[in-house]
Amino acid sequence: MRLVLLGPPGAGKGTQAAVLCENYKLAHMSTGDLLREAVKKNTKLGIKAKTYMDKGDLVPDEVVAGMITEKLQQKNMTKGFILDGFPRTKGQAEILDTALDSLSLPLDMVVYFETKEQTILKRLTGRRICRKCSRIFHTINIPSKQEGICDSCGGELYQRDDDKEHTIKKRIEVYNNQTKELIEYYQEKGLLEKASGDLDVKELFAVLKDTFKKSGLA
Repeated sequence: MRLVLLGPPGAGKGTQAAVLCENYKLAHMSTGDLLREAVKKNTKLGIKAKTYMDKGDLVPDEVVAGMITEKLQQKNMTKGFILDGFPRTKGQAEILDTALDSLSLPLDMVVYFETKEQTILKRLTGRRICRKCSRIFHTINIPSKQEGICDSCGGELYQRDDDKEHTIKKRIEVYNNQTKELIEYYQEKGLLEKASGDLDVKELFAVLKDTFKKSGLA
């Protein structure tokens, strides 16, 4: 099973990817993780990516696609994988398709998590991070025993600028503008399936399980 998960920030892609990977024995590829790994290992593409990251610039699509291609050449990837965080644009999708075709590993399905803004705001604005140990809490889902204090090290919990309401609304707007063409692209290729990102983890997994069965993937 070869999948791409799409959805705005806070749609639950990373969480659901972890559940799917565990249940279907798939490899999880997050572009953020791939970039960090390549930079840490000082690979040719990692060195190239670092020159952009150090300047605060976006890493070019070709470099990210190159890292994905390298990762896909590993033996365990032939059993199936989930791509999370890439592609974000139609151009990136075309580069990815070329890379996958060259390896004879075409996508089976692209799942788009349709998620209400209200749900996203509730999930992301509640996130709190410890200044000392970086442990993540949530004011509703994973509250600390003492408000504003980390259970692990006693450090101060704070809200990242990225998790403030006005920033999240801007991120959603940018995402929606970026991905409109991408969603149409996968729809035209007959690969797109939609699921509600408003559901909790177990409910969404049940929906996806049913979708895979109907499509003959599982």
